Amino acid sequence: MAESGEGLGTVPEHERILQEIESTDTACVGPTLRSVYDDQPNAHKKFMEKLDACIRNHDKEIEKMCNFHHQGFVDAITELLKVRTDAEKLKVQVTDTNRRFQDAGKEVIVQTEDIIRCRIQQRNITTVVEKLQLCLPVLEMYSKLKEQMNAKRYYSALKTMEQLENVYFPRVSQYRFCQLMIENLPKLREDIKEISMSDLKDFLESIRKHSDKIGETAMKQAQQQKTFSVVLQKQNNLKFVKKMYNNDSIPGGRNEIVLKHTFEEEDENEEEVLTVQDLVDFSPVYQCLHIYSVLGDEETFENYYRKQRKKQARLVLQPHSNMHETVDGYRRYFTQIVGFFVVEDHILHVTQGLVTKAYTDELWNMALSKIIAVLRAHSSYCTDPDLVLELKNLIVIFADTLQGYGFPVNRLFDLLFEIRDQYNETLLKKWAGVFRDIFEEDNYSPIPVVNEEEYKIVISKFPFQDPDLEKQSFPKKFPMSQSVPHIYIQVKEFIYASLKFSESLHRSSTEIDDMLRKSTNLLLTRTLNSCLLNLIRKPHIGLTELVQIIINTTHLEQACKYLEDFITNITNISQETVHTTRLYGLSTFKDARHAAEGEIYTKLNQKIDEFVQLADYDWTMSEPDGRASGYLMDLINFLRSIFQVFTHLPGKVAQTACMSACQHLSTSLMQMLLDNELKQISMGAVQQFNLDVIQCELFASSEPVPGFQGDTLQLAFIDLRQLLDLFMVWDWSTYLADYGQPASKYLRVNPNTALTLLEKMKDTSKKNNIFAQFRKNDRDKQKLIETVMKQLRSLVNGMSHHT
Repeated sequence: MAESGEGLGTVPEHERILQEIESTDTACVGPTLRSVYDDQPNAHKKFMEKLDACIRNHDKEIEKMCNFHHQGFVDAITELLKVRTDAEKLKVQVTDTNRRFQDAGKEVIVQTEDIIRCRIQQRNITTVVEKLQLCLPVLEMYSKLKEQMNAKRYYSALKTMEQLENVYFPRVSQYRFCQLMIENLPKLREDIKEISMSDLKDFLESIRKHSDKIGETAMKQAQQQKTFSVVLQKQNNLKFVKKMYNNDSIPGGRNEIVLKHTFEEEDENEEEVLTVQDLVDFSPVYQCLHIYSVLGDEETFENYYRKQRKKQARLVLQPHSNMHETVDGYRRYFTQIVGFFVVEDHILHVTQGLVTKAYTDELWNMALSKIIAVLRAHSSYCTDPDLVLELKNLIVIFADTLQGYGFPVNRLFDLLFEIRDQYNETLLKKWAGVFRDIFEEDNYSPIPVVNEEEYKIVISKFPFQDPDLEKQSFPKKFPMSQSVPHIYIQVKEFIYASLKFSESLHRSSTEIDDMLRKSTNLLLTRTLNSCLLNLIRKPHIGLTELVQIIINTTHLEQACKYLEDFITNITNISQETVHTTRLYGLSTFKDARHAAEGEIYTKLNQKIDEFVQLADYDWTMSEPDGRASGYLMDLINFLRSIFQVFTHLPGKVAQTACMSACQHLSTSLMQMLLDNELKQISMGAVQQFNLDVIQCELFASSEPVPGFQGDTLQLAFIDLRQLLDLFMVWDWSTYLADYGQPASKYLRVNPNTALTLLEKMKDTSKKNNIFAQFRKNDRDKQKLIETVMKQLRSLVNGMSHHT
């Protein structure tokens, strides 16, 4: 029952499923069939059975349908078979007709295609002509641009680019070639900028290399212009003078010819000298400036140009290491600087805004400070006055050249005053050597002349005036030696050399006069005075040479007024002018003369010492020789000959020398007696020593040098005389009684000196029995000596206690 119930429930479900399968889309078959398997167990078997039954039913229906329409199908096939033959015939006819039509239309098709092609060509040609007419100007302009680029006409090329961009390209912007051109223009502009900048760099490098040539040309022009002005001024002065003398008194014909010839030479030189524009092609600067202006980048160009020129300025201002050794080093330095600023001045005046006046002034001030520092440093190394003078001339030309271009140069002329001091220093050093050579070559003897011609030669060299010498007959002698006229000539040469530096400094005659006098004073007071002092102190200069040196300085001192007149004639500044500097020759030669006099006294005393050192006394002799010592007589003879030479000296000098010699001789003899190494002195030695002192006194009384009053010269030996008289006479009672009295006979005898000498004689009396002639009262004498010595000691002790 259960099974039958289950079977009854499933049959309607299977039928529904079969209906869905037959009526629905095949995509839904899967879920429908899945529901069969998802149903009760073994339901699919029953469904398969149901499906087979349904299939059999449909097959029966199909069979019924086929059986019903089979006859009609057979009839249709029969009909088709009948018309098959006719269809084949119709096909043949259609194919033949088609072939004939195709054959007949081939020519028409060809002609039609030709016509179509021609029409297309005509239309294309017309279009091309129209487009080419539109594009041709663009291509022509672009071709022109290429030609300008190849010809390096970059400024024109930039203008052509502007026309292309503003006028021509908008007409053909749709074409690819136009786009390519448009894209190529920025690159062309950059190429033009790079090329123009490269040309500018080449220009700057060329300018740096050739700046010395440019500067040399500019300086030569300035120098010629200055020479021309000087010659013109001379011609004007000549015309003025000729007019004053009504064209009769002055032979001006030759002068006019000379001046005319000079002007012709100047004109020829001016034609030969090239201008800066002739030497330099400034087109790269102009072109680069125009290009950057067109490109709207003018500021970049200006900054670059100024920056590069400042770098070049620093290089130009950098001096060479050995620049101070030759004038060519200075000349090259100056020409490079002048060339640099001449170019900048030209750029300033021919361009607008590339460089400004403020920029050039700033650059010049920087350069001027550097130039002054370099010149100040390098000129200090110059030891050759000729080189310093050439440097000065170069600085003057350098300053005049740049001043002509509007640059202020006052600081350069101020620097020249510093260099003038350096020049004077080099001159002083040079003339120091000249003076030394003159002194070395001098024989320190009066200048002999044997005839009138030689006499005039000396007078022409040195302004000497002596009526007594003129009256003398030949041969005769000038009082000074050969060095005097030589020194006088060299002082004049020094003035000329100093004057050379003062030329062209734009200074007044008063200032030049002051410069000359100051430099001459330096020569006299420092250089010549130093050379004289060194000469005087040299060991080989003897007393005769010193005497001649004093005579020479006297004549040089007298010649100073002629040197002042010489400077006055050069500068036309009267010596009576309030601010005129006087020459210091008087004090200079006085100092040298005093030094020579002092050296005379020193050398004379040294000579006396040499003779005194030859003294060989036998201090224990019993009896004197009866005549003066040989060394002393030789000394006196030497002094007599020397004082004969001193007759050419001023009186006071000779008198002072003679007095000094006698005093020194007296002091030396006194020291000989009181020498600590001398232990014993006999009475015979004292008597011998007294003979020598007598000869000294006789020499002093013989007036070896005139001018002494009375016995003034003998007073040099008064200390010795009183001491020797005291021991010779043995007048101790008088000495001790009158000691300290102004009228004492032995006023100049010091107790200490007398005690010292008496002790030396006492020791000798004990050993040699000096007082043998007093044997009878020997004891009394000994007691007397002891008593005198005690009293002398008391005097000495009293003097020391009082002191």
